[in-house]
Amino acid sequence: MSEDIHFYQPADGHGLAHDPFNALVAPRPIGWISSRDCNGVLNLAPYSFFNAFNYHPPIVAFSSIGFKDSVRNAEQTGEFCWNLVTRPLSEAMNETCAAVGPEVDEFALSGVTPAPARVISVPHVAESPVTLECRVAQVLQLAGANGEKVDTWMVFGEVVGVHIARRLLRNGIYDTAAAEPVLRGGGPEDYFKVDASQKFQMHRPK
Repeated sequence: MSEDIHFYQPADGHGLAHDPFNALVAPRPIGWISSRDCNGVLNLAPYSFFNAFNYHPPIVAFSSIGFKDSVRNAEQTGEFCWNLVTRPLSEAMNETCAAVGPEVDEFALSGVTPAPARVISVPHVAESPVTLECRVAQVLQLAGANGEKVDTWMVFGEVVGVHIARRLLRNGIYDTAAAEPVLRGGGPEDYFKVDASQKFQMHRPK
């Protein structure tokens, strides 16, 4: 084994100051999920395990360590929204990380505005330039390779409505860098912002 490589087996611990796993699979898009419980109380929470998984129909998913409010709400109502976190919204997003009770409305807590959706009943973040309205397709409890269930829940949603600020559409193409999306990095505090200086292009081989 090379001395230049730090190797560990996760079951035995990583031996470092901070678990590197989520820093290795990074940066990751943030799942800023808005939902509503069966009594109408709003919830807004960020999830660092989030991504898109299918084109037709478009499907996204977020994963929650523990059966948290967003999972419960999505399961109860069958709906949620994903809201893009941009650099100007990063502090508000961070406010919604607070461990508060299910009766607390994180829209109010973070100072962002709930805006009505077009297709579903769950509002989205008015200040966010991109929103995906989703209907729940599946809620899965994850399991390890041994088949044993873990306390992590994955919510898959079919995208049934898409909001894009027109300023981000250039000749009919969405300009990712212009939105300045914020991504989750490694460590307890690291985030990254995408901007045009980081863009490069490659053509797929034919």
